[in-house]
Amino acid sequence: MKKFLAAALFGALSGLTAVAPITAAPATAQTVAAEQIVVFAVDNMTCALCPITVKRAMEGVAGVRSVEIDFNARTATVIFDPAATSAEVIATASANAGYPARVSG
Repeated sequence: MKKFLAAALFGALSGLTAVAPITAAPATAQTVAAEQIVVFAVDNMTCALCPITVKRAMEGVAGVRSVEIDFNARTATVIFDPAATSAEVIATASANAGYPARVSG
């Protein structure tokens, strides 16, 4: 009897999964539209470990989606949600880690 109930339940549940519409695409499009990209000039990056520290400091800010460091150019390219944070907050996080940053322009 237990096997029959389990099989019936599984059959009923697997039939339901095909009915649910997929609506994730519009939410993803809205998220991408809300993101902002800023390039920061970062001071004091002199060794191979400096970019790791800067990246961790900037990624620690709520709303930051990604951080890419260019050690040779001494820059950090940050993608973030402007509704959650700002370029000033991200620059402050870097400065607090010992690496003053300013919006490159």
